[in-house]
Amino acid sequence: MHAIKFFKEFLAAPVNVGAMAASSTGLAEMVTDAANLPEDGVIVEWGPGTGVMTRKVLEKAPKSTFITIEIQEDFVKIMREHFPDVAVIDGSAEDTARYLQEAGAEKCDAIVSGLPWAGFPEDLQDRLLAAAMDVLKPGGRFVTYTYLLSPYLPGGRRFRAKLNKTFSKVGTTPMVWKNLPPAFVYWAEP
Repeated sequence: MHAIKFFKEFLAAPVNVGAMAASSTGLAEMVTDAANLPEDGVIVEWGPGTGVMTRKVLEKAPKSTFITIEIQEDFVKIMREHFPDVAVIDGSAEDTARYLQEAGAEKCDAIVSGLPWAGFPEDLQDRLLAAAMDVLKPGGRFVTYTYLLSPYLPGGRRFRAKLNKTFSKVGTTPMVWKNLPPAFVYWAEP
């Protein structure tokens, strides 16, 4: 059922959704490993979709303060239904600092992002990366994933260059072939 809903959301707003199917559990494992999730810290998830990454974050960091930020209304409904104990915010990741303050935190240890960066215009990429830098603690991690062909597209190349310019350390993981489409993870530290 969620697969059909996810595909419909993709058809309705491909730039905002970014993929035709939810991420695999293998990709969720790779993302959460790359994030170095604290056992008892503050974690933010941007663009949780139907909650594949959310489940992994909850599994690996159950004592952390955890908020998710989703802009697609149907995904917000799914997230609130399936994760009633998680703060699911219907809003923009650009406002993360405000949402953290409302949750009683000023900074976070990790941002796990499922946003479709390569499809975003340059100014939106800039604003979101600035928001990430604004809220990450020193030594915190920003983690996102991208698909096999994304680094070869103009938006994907631009995003990688912006990561390198914005953060002091940037790395990648091996490809997760058992994902539709295959994907790898970027991790970055201030």
